[in-house]
Amino acid sequence: MATKPDTRFQSLDRKASAIVEFTLRQYRTKKSTWVVLGVGFTALALIFLIYIDVMASEFEAIDNDGDSTDYDNDGYPKGQELRLGTDPWDDESHPGLFDPPVEPDPASMYINEDGFDWDVTSELGTQSTGIDDDGDCLESNKTASQKDTNDNGVPCDVVVEFYRMQDGQIYSNIESDSGVDEDPDEDAYAKEAIHLAFVLSIGKLGFVLLLGIFLPLFMATGLIRDEMNSGTMHFMLAKPISRSEVFLYRTLGYLGVVWPYVIFLGILGALVSGFVGPSDGFFRFADLGVWLAIVFATMMATLVYGMLFNALGVLWKYGIILAIPFAAWELGMALLSMGVPDSTLLRFSVIGWALMIVDAAAMIVWPNLDLFILMGNWGGSDDFNYLQGSEPLNFFSSKPGLGLSAFTALIISTLVLLFQAALSWFIGGALFKSKEIQ
Repeated sequence: MATKPDTRFQSLDRKASAIVEFTLRQYRTKKSTWVVLGVGFTALALIFLIYIDVMASEFEAIDNDGDSTDYDNDGYPKGQELRLGTDPWDDESHPGLFDPPVEPDPASMYINEDGFDWDVTSELGTQSTGIDDDGDCLESNKTASQKDTNDNGVPCDVVVEFYRMQDGQIYSNIESDSGVDEDPDEDAYAKEAIHLAFVLSIGKLGFVLLLGIFLPLFMATGLIRDEMNSGTMHFMLAKPISRSEVFLYRTLGYLGVVWPYVIFLGILGALVSGFVGPSDGFFRFADLGVWLAIVFATMMATLVYGMLFNALGVLWKYGIILAIPFAAWELGMALLSMGVPDSTLLRFSVIGWALMIVDAAAMIVWPNLDLFILMGNWGGSDDFNYLQGSEPLNFFSSKPGLGLSAFTALIISTLVLLFQAALSWFIGGALFKSKEIQ
């Protein structure tokens, strides 16, 4: 019985499978593959260990408003004397003279006793919030005007205002009534802020930048060039197959190693930060959406850089020398994206679009991130007493620079990266067609 001839798609499938399988076998047998993967794993593992150590540390509790101090040395902290109406500066006036006498409160009662209680959004406009947890405003003997020092008609609150200037940027202003939210919990804020900063920093610099460039630099640059130099490319081209197909299938083989590796490290990072990070439960599920975006952005980066560096290897036998200056450019663009996310230069890079995916996901998963940073920068007073963790979090968090919604920015970034990958494939395939194989 005669067999049916192969369709074009069956033929393509066989050729693709053969080249991809050959490429995967090559990677498995090369020591350099395991060295590169091992170096990447070790670098990220060290960062994870540092993060675990930081999360296990206690951050010093600071008496921001000074009400735990016994200024007149009468044995009673200032906060207790203010609450009970005695003079904290006069050692002859204290609650011990009451009938019956009141025992002194421990000074620790007046440290971190008035944390943040902000139930507001990041929308434009003025909002009233804040709770006087320790009662040093509402329960004090202050006059009505002294309880409303921000002049908004609400006693003992915090006014948070977001407004847009003529340059289009959104700015903020905070005015609190005296004694409201003035002594926040530094340890709780610092751990949360450092955790968020860690996820963003390792996601952007450790995964998207380091793995996104490091892996293709050493694993994709020679995908075609090495076979051209060794002569084995003749065997790949012995059957009817175009060179652009070989270029694509070799890159797919490279992705067959790199993508599972990135997914594994992403799962590892999510597990470490989920179990170690601050949480009310046994695991912090809230960050999984950001980790998913980090893995996806890294996969897209390794795709584009893999195609590009493979093309540079076809262009010149020392293609890695051409790739290194490009990697340096991308490093500069990564740092620029954290300082000036609206810069036009970022549109002429790969990393700028990949990092936009992470920023967009952070906006979706952590909708109050800007407000949280604002709280830390305010620090409980109008003197901008920054709380630990707010400054690194402010540096590593950015808004997508397109002026669009987070979801739209995510879609556009993905489409641009796919276009860049397709363009690199087209250029690489064209270069490969023009090369004579020795």
